[in-house]
Amino acid sequence: MDFQAGILQDGSPMESLEKQLICPICLEMFSKPVVILPCQHNLCRKCANDVFQAANPYWPSRGSVISGGRFRCPSCRHEVLLDRHGVYGLQRNLLVENIIDIYKEECSSRPLKKGEHPMCKEHEDERINIYCVTCEVPTCSMCKVFGAHKDCEVAPLQTIFQGQKTELNNCISMLVAGNDRIQTIISQLEDSCRSTEENSEAAKQELCARFDALAALLEEKKSELLQRITHEQGDKTGFVQGLISRYKEQLEKSSRLVETAIQAMEETGGATFLMGTGGDIAVLSLPRIVEASKGGRLEKIEHGYESMDAFSVSLDHLAEAVRALDFEPAEEDEEYFDGEEEEAEE
Repeated sequence: MDFQAGILQDGSPMESLEKQLICPICLEMFSKPVVILPCQHNLCRKCANDVFQAANPYWPSRGSVISGGRFRCPSCRHEVLLDRHGVYGLQRNLLVENIIDIYKEECSSRPLKKGEHPMCKEHEDERINIYCVTCEVPTCSMCKVFGAHKDCEVAPLQTIFQGQKTELNNCISMLVAGNDRIQTIISQLEDSCRSTEENSEAAKQELCARFDALAALLEEKKSELLQRITHEQGDKTGFVQGLISRYKEQLEKSSRLVETAIQAMEETGGATFLMGTGGDIAVLSLPRIVEASKGGRLEKIEHGYESMDAFSVSLDHLAEAVRALDFEPAEEDEEYFDGEEEEAEE
């Protein structure tokens, strides 16, 4: 920097002013022209262009009709969007440029005092004004002529100073550009995380809907089969109940016939017995008794009639199918994995 920060006493108003006129990129006092960003922070146009080019390496040169381009303010990280003019489309801050002119004029009018410039430790009256390239330390002219650095390669202090400042400026530009790329990646990853959560929730809802539909179908089928079993149960029990009624009716008739026969057996007189005075002899006729004895020949049910084994259902194959349920890979997922393998090979 042409005007050293230590030219004024610490804590002076001019020193505070100087701190406000330092570019956050090159760490030097702003050089004309000074551009003002949308966030109201200032940068040297050259520094702003360096940061912009680092953040947009494929942006065309000035004069192209293509639009776009962005970078982040190094002071507040606010994203600056530029038009097709790039950095040259930013407004100049004439107020800051005028303040710099006044500050430089004020500083140039003040003479340097002894002790304000670094002095050589070996030669107290000599200022450090050269740089030893061999030892990589600043030194004075006397050290080069008579002292420890007489056999070393030296260079002007200001040349080395400007070179290292330029290198530092380039490093800062690369760091700022790297930070922008990292911030972009972070934003992409955050978007990916949100999309993953949203897609997962949608997939869960779809899966639940499919299983609910399957459960409803199983429930419907179960009700249908239960109704068939109930219908078969009604048919069989109805038939058996009909047989029971017929057997009871026959039993009742046979029981009455037995009672009548017993009463007739109690008669001792042959005439009375034969005339039916002691009972209805017609009831006791042989054909009637034979007919009554056929009561056990009514219709019967077959062996195993009560069995319901025909309504047995095997669900083993369905259970196996349910256990085998799994997600089918989508085509886009397969392409994604193929792309990852190609990147890994590269």
